[in-house]
Amino acid sequence: MTAAAKGMEATLDTQNGVPRWFSAALAHTPEVRQLTSADGLTITYRAWGDRTRPGLILIHGAGASSRWWDHIAPHLPGHRVVALDLSGHGDSGHRPAGYDVAEWAAEVSAVAVAEALDRPVLVGHSLGGRVAVAAAIAAPERFSRVVLVDTPSRHNTVVRLGNHRVYACPDDAIQRFRTLPEQPNVLDYIRGHIARHSLRPVRGGWTWKFDPRIFSTRPPLAQDLPKLTTPVALVRCEHGMVPQHMADEMTHLVGDSMPVIRIPGAGHHPMLDRPLALAAALRRLLRSSAA
Repeated sequence: MTAAAKGMEATLDTQNGVPRWFSAALAHTPEVRQLTSADGLTITYRAWGDRTRPGLILIHGAGASSRWWDHIAPHLPGHRVVALDLSGHGDSGHRPAGYDVAEWAAEVSAVAVAEALDRPVLVGHSLGGRVAVAAAIAAPERFSRVVLVDTPSRHNTVVRLGNHRVYACPDDAIQRFRTLPEQPNVLDYIRGHIARHSLRPVRGGWTWKFDPRIFSTRPPLAQDLPKLTTPVALVRCEHGMVPQHMADEMTHLVGDSMPVIRIPGAGHHPMLDRPLALAAALRRLLRSSAA
């Protein structure tokens, strides 16, 4: 771990090199549930908290999964927190004909219905923010608020990936784990947890769970923000993909009413380098939405 990655998250009381707050968060074992989408695909999701609490749906970014929220969800008390694996990710099914934001948005809505969540808040990281906006536009009556976590409005770079490499053992793969885009400052104990749960066994060894075909050109978020009638907020990472001028543009596109919280020192994936600051930012926005 680099010196830049060392913050409160890394220096709190530790046990065997892992902060106690992290171990305590993982001790909150979620319910693991599945549903079948309208087109017959299995969608897996994880849920924390009492069903009677207000709903909150966490949506991961491209190539990630619900496991990226394992240490964040327990720090959002007072909610029924649900994190899903979008199709092509995690333990959900893969689509033979490719992937579309509208299909992912429909999966988010299906999870909200399956959990009987009453107008939950949607929190989407990176691509997950794009999906959250699409879900709220498609069903504005179903969701109360959208929170974008470092979701750029005009990012069109497409990552081209071939077939996944097969590794002889999980440790070999874990050592090769990288974020997209690559982020130099990552807390090692979080990296290890996420990498370990990003693998699946295949013939000859182990490989990554996500479908490499998830990466494709999509319309920019800026195109859809003016269509959004659901209140929206932005969590901006200092070293992420949403510079100040882009945040200003996004605010203008939604009618100059978008709260913005900046996380100092965070890269594009704040759950990997500033997890407690991310959880604090989300709690602050959830309190303001409930007021």
